[in-house]
Amino acid sequence: MTRGFLEVMEAWDGESVVTAFDSATGAWIFVALHDTRLGPAAGGTRMASYPAPVDGLIDAMRLAEGMTWKWAGVGVRFGGGKAVIAIPNDLGHEARAGLIDRYAARLVSLRGAFQTGVDMGTTPEDMARIGAISGYAVGLVDGKPGDPGPYTARGVFAGIRAALEHRFGEANFGARSVLVQGLGDVGLPLAGMLAEAGATLHLTDLREEAARRAQTRFGGTVIPADDMWEVEADVYAPCAVGATLNPDTIPRLRCGIVAGSANNQLLSEADADRLRARGILYAPDYVINAGGAVAFAAIHRGERDETRLRARVDEIGASLRELFEEAAAAGESPLHAARRRARRFLDT
Repeated sequence: MTRGFLEVMEAWDGESVVTAFDSATGAWIFVALHDTRLGPAAGGTRMASYPAPVDGLIDAMRLAEGMTWKWAGVGVRFGGGKAVIAIPNDLGHEARAGLIDRYAARLVSLRGAFQTGVDMGTTPEDMARIGAISGYAVGLVDGKPGDPGPYTARGVFAGIRAALEHRFGEANFGARSVLVQGLGDVGLPLAGMLAEAGATLHLTDLREEAARRAQTRFGGTVIPADDMWEVEADVYAPCAVGATLNPDTIPRLRCGIVAGSANNQLLSEADADRLRARGILYAPDYVINAGGAVAFAAIHRGERDETRLRARVDEIGASLRELFEEAAAAGESPLHAARRRARRFLDT
């Protein structure tokens, strides 16, 4: 490994990283296990191209830590883990299928230390294949894949409702506007829920055609990605890449609430305090975006009733209401209240 790999691994506070190079495709596989005090690690498998392999390692580590906080934040006994398959470029169908199979075999060698699900760049069909080979894919029912996106979107919608109630005293969606950034597996169903509730939509995506398709289905206004920071809205819902909230962008926000599905929305924890200083209510990402994880954990443990699954996801709203109230009473960001709650659960 290069010096860059070693420096990154030495600086990390997680437990371990399983690293493998797939010579057939030139891909690097990183399985990061951050904290397994609550149980075996569970988290998605992301497949993406990176400027350098070490960037894939860094992404896996950040995402694994996020899963530690996510599971603890919603009171589910899984450990924090994440896998990244860093591919050099787009793969053909056969090459990609072979890579997925070899990755699944790698999970077998971990003997249940890591269980996985869909993430950016992987599909429910990938998980069915991984599950058939390894037995360590969550969210499968009788070997068939599920889609966590609608559950995640439902949890974000419940969180936005809670944030509106805290900020305005009621969740009157018909009087509110939402800027949805990213119209993918979560942002698209979220936009549909918001439209059905009567919210005014502003839609933006680096793939403008995705925003146009959402507009055709749900109405609203398409915003060019470069112009999104100029949009005034009650809620900003980041549902794409992370780190969109940072010292450069926070001063430009024209919203009262940040509540979305993206992982690692803050560049650093200090950005939570920057949001609070501007009077912007922040829904901690690993709490509000936990719907898919909560549902798939329940499915993994035998739950099949859709009504009960949705009810579990809807509890995210109640959890956020408590965090908002605790943070307001303490004069701090909801992120700090969420961290305390998660640490208490980790120590049980």
